[in-house]
Amino acid sequence: MFPGFTESENSRMPRLANWAIIGIFMIMAFSAVAAGRDFLMPVTMAGLLFFVFTPMRRFAERRGIPDVLTAAGITLSILLTVAVVAYAASGPLSRAMNNMPTISAQLETKFENVQESLSGLRDAAQRIDEAQSANDAEDTRPAIRIEPEGQTTLGMVATTTPLLLGQVVFTLILLFFMIASGDLLYLKIVQSFDRLRDKRGAYLALRQIEDSLGNYLGAITIINAGLGLAVGLAMWAWGMPGALLFGLGAFILNFIPYLGAIAGVAIAALVALVVMPGVFWPAMVALTYLGLTSLEGQIITPYFVSRRLQMNTVVVFLAVALWAWLWSVIGMVIAVPVLVVMRVLADHVPGWEKFGNFLAGEAPPALASEDEDEARDLVEAGAVAEDEPTARVATAEVFDTPPHDPRV
Repeated sequence: MFPGFTESENSRMPRLANWAIIGIFMIMAFSAVAAGRDFLMPVTMAGLLFFVFTPMRRFAERRGIPDVLTAAGITLSILLTVAVVAYAASGPLSRAMNNMPTISAQLETKFENVQESLSGLRDAAQRIDEAQSANDAEDTRPAIRIEPEGQTTLGMVATTTPLLLGQVVFTLILLFFMIASGDLLYLKIVQSFDRLRDKRGAYLALRQIEDSLGNYLGAITIINAGLGLAVGLAMWAWGMPGALLFGLGAFILNFIPYLGAIAGVAIAALVALVVMPGVFWPAMVALTYLGLTSLEGQIITPYFVSRRLQMNTVVVFLAVALWAWLWSVIGMVIAVPVLVVMRVLADHVPGWEKFGNFLAGEAPPALASEDEDEARDLVEAGAVAEDEPTARVATAEVFDTPPHDPRV
């Protein structure tokens, strides 16, 4: 009991203290994840890939292939794929970097009309600068200017490339050891629980994560490959340079929900402004890219991706933004797979059911009550109008009676 507080206030104190502790823990956890991203990023990628390729390892094991050979084949295949993609993209990227001054000049020429339309604002800004210069001239104190140290693009590439290669190698080595260990990780996780029911629940959760990630990433990879092929052919048909690079870019960027498609449309529009006359044809190129990504996102992906793997769009967008803030581009790529894992865990961890329902993409009933008497009291008390279709549907689900849809 806290002196000076009523009994109800004293009962609320422990709950407030618990929420404060949870808030402090979340702040510290996000700080730790952001600070340790150079280590945690390859570990997370290796863990996700382990769940994806474990069914392949198990399939090879049933046919007498040792786990070490399977792990070596998987890691070498990934390394070869990354090398081929990097080699295919290196040529167009190097040409684009070499032509960057010309591209900048052409873009500046394209936007001359826009600058002329904004000449009034430019003149006003110039007069403000002249007035500020006159005020500075009256000040006799010497001005000290610190010029920022610029870094060339070549210097940035030279700085980031070793770190990126090191993370890729670390990811592949860790993935090799995880796959080569067979079911050892599963066994150790299951053995960490005491009760038989908990052991069974942990094993089922691991297998469901394995199936869900495999189905999701497998379907998304095939869909993105088709989108990359379609975008590459469309850019080639429009006469855009580097159609292969556009296809590869669409394939990679589409792993990032929402923001990847926006970035692809913007890049296509900028390149089209450089190589095509006027504004109409660049706009058509951008609309073509937008139409293909919209067709994929609105029709193809919802059709081929299992409904139980679809996520709340608001949660997905916030997760992508959060992981982009924490881990940049890699964070945006792994945002949805991490949500899939959390969704599966929420189905198996007691007390997480509401959190899993919040992550789900399908809409829950408007009125969901575990107690039939409570649901009936809400309807009778007028808390939910009887003429609302959602109320009748939800009430019918509680009472096991067929609902009546007024649209039929």
